[in-house]
Amino acid sequence: MAIPDYARLNFDTLLRAASDGNLALMECLDAATRQPRYVLCAVSRSDGDYAFTPFGHLAEGNPYDAYLPPDPDDPAGFLTSPTT
Repeated sequence: MAIPDYARLNFDTLLRAASDGNLALMECLDAATRQPRYVLCAVSRSDGDYAFTPFGHLAEGNPYDAYLPPDPDDPAGFLTSPTT
């Protein structure tokens, strides 16, 4: 499965912000659960004002437990558990 254009564009923006020193880590509340999240944001400046564009939050605990990676033997599949 190919990574969609919107994800590539957001990733490129995030890389550009990091290389320019315009990346921030902000404490926010999850809109659904109201639990704290630590969010990676690109920072832009205009006329002395700052805008923070959220890109994603850092995983709590072991991030390897939160995601299933692509299956190297099946381009359209994913591994069924973090240990396989």
